Amino acid sequence: MTSANGPSSFQATRWTLVRRAQGESAESRAALSELCAAYYQPVFAFLRATRRGEDEARELTQEFFARLLAGANVSGAEPTRGKFRSFLLGAVKHFLGDVRDRRDAVKRGGGVEHVPLDPEEEPESIPDDTQFDREWAMTLLARGIEAVEGELREAGKAETFTVLKPWLTGESTALSMPDAAKRLGMSEGAVKVAIHRLRQRFRAAVRSEIAQTVEGEEVIASEMSYLVAVLTR
Repeated sequence: MTSANGPSSFQATRWTLVRRAQGESAESRAALSELCAAYYQPVFAFLRATRRGEDEARELTQEFFARLLAGANVSGAEPTRGKFRSFLLGAVKHFLGDVRDRRDAVKRGGGVEHVPLDPEEEPESIPDDTQFDREWAMTLLARGIEAVEGELREAGKAETFTVLKPWLTGESTALSMPDAAKRLGMSEGAVKVAIHRLRQRFRAAVRSEIAQTVEGEEVIASEMSYLVAVLTR
């Protein structure tokens, strides 16, 4: 899902990564592995929010994705049934219920029955969904920034990205726009144009990431608006 391979890298792929993850082929396994790697952090943050220690949360996150990679497919993740984000969150909630059931069984001294992942079922006593959605949004932003950086580095403009990145991410910087212009050997007006274009590319990169896991122009726009709202709460 990395989008750092030039101008064509920001083309929306319309759910193709999720579709490729369905099945038993080597390509499907690779796509599923890519999805797991891309969205590790939201799952970890959600499990961490259950008041578990960091080490335990990481162990559970690894177990969750190991189960997916070991055979639990994503056939239930379809555009007509909602977003992949919703599917994965539902699967994590069920996983928490499975973990709770296993521990209860151990406390009772009984055996542990394997329960397959089913995103339609949601256990009780789970964290607020906002925690997961916020981390999902942060992950998308990070991947968007990485994509833009990769594109500029490939174009031989790594220094431009380094200098102008604070205007893209909103980070505080001691560097003024005139100083940035001087450092890059550009006019202040040219720097303003470069920042505007950088923000356009960033938005396109984030949109491309969203288009990997939802389908349809209206749904993509809605998902972008929702995730922005989550970050500004």
